[in-house]
Amino acid sequence: MITSVVAIIAVLGGLIFFHELGHFTIARLLGMGVKTFSLGFGPKLAGFTSGKTEYKLSAVPLGGYVALAGEQGEEEADFPDDQLFSNRPAWQRLCVVAAGPLFNFLLAFIIYWFLVLAQGQAVILPTVGGVLPDSPAAAAGFQKDDLITTIEGNAIVSWNQMVETIRVAEGKSLAVVVDRAGEQLTLTVTPKINTFKNLFGETVTVPMVGINQGGKIRYETVDGSGAEAALMHTWGMSMVVVKGFLSIIERLIPVEKVGGPIMLAQMVSESAEKGIYDLLSMMALISVNLAIINLLPIPVLDGGHILFFVLEMVFRRPLNEKWKGRAMRLGLLMLLLLMSLAVFNDVRRLLP
Repeated sequence: MITSVVAIIAVLGGLIFFHELGHFTIARLLGMGVKTFSLGFGPKLAGFTSGKTEYKLSAVPLGGYVALAGEQGEEEADFPDDQLFSNRPAWQRLCVVAAGPLFNFLLAFIIYWFLVLAQGQAVILPTVGGVLPDSPAAAAGFQKDDLITTIEGNAIVSWNQMVETIRVAEGKSLAVVVDRAGEQLTLTVTPKINTFKNLFGETVTVPMVGINQGGKIRYETVDGSGAEAALMHTWGMSMVVVKGFLSIIERLIPVEKVGGPIMLAQMVSESAEKGIYDLLSMMALISVNLAIINLLPIPVLDGGHILFFVLEMVFRRPLNEKWKGRAMRLGLLMLLLLMSLAVFNDVRRLLP
């Protein structure tokens, strides 16, 4: 229990710190004044002041903030006009806001880089975790824990390679060799072509055999520094997260699956019980999620502010404050509704 609590605090604290560090670092590099760097909200628990900036730990650990001089267009007695956020060009303000999500991507990259060096490159084995009823795989005789070794005589060493091989076959019958408890069996399966419309109304056809991933992983030593593998893994996980959001919008994933803070804490706790590598991997995944969520073009989030600054650069004048205020209120309402949905789902999952 204590380990789980410490892990949750460390992971969430680290994610918040790195996000706010992004805003803080770029603001300082551009010569902007920073009034406060806070981990958490609400009453101050501890802190100190260095120069003109107050660094503090606050009571409510649900986020953090960097208060910039002149952020709301106000005058600041302690900071000259050229250090005020509101007096800077739109592109500089955009860089400061965008730095938070970008630092979350950077944190994920650093974690994946460490994991690649410590463990090696993870390769998902083509192991059957389950067979869908009334699927081509069920008709062909696939069973749980089968290890797929070849398809049409071609050696299969990873799940992704298997998926790509099935995809390019375009629904043709395939001779698949599986290792079942040491026995080599040849199964013939004909993928079923599923057709559906994606978010953009495009018709997509995907050949499916009806097996789930077994989740077994092999680690392989990488050549070179491992930075390229870490970068590719960060990009791959980012695409997975984006596809997840699109699938929720398309209703391919029901909104009941959306999780909130309780689900997040449970995931971190479960990862901590499996070991430091699993915990770091979960932290990297959450960091990618946090980055992408913050980049959504919703007022109140970083992505909404970025949208405002882009429009300001396009029209070459500040946006109407009344319009911005309405957009911010709408964005806050949307955010509260999403948070309420996530918390409701969390509570519902806890009930019998």
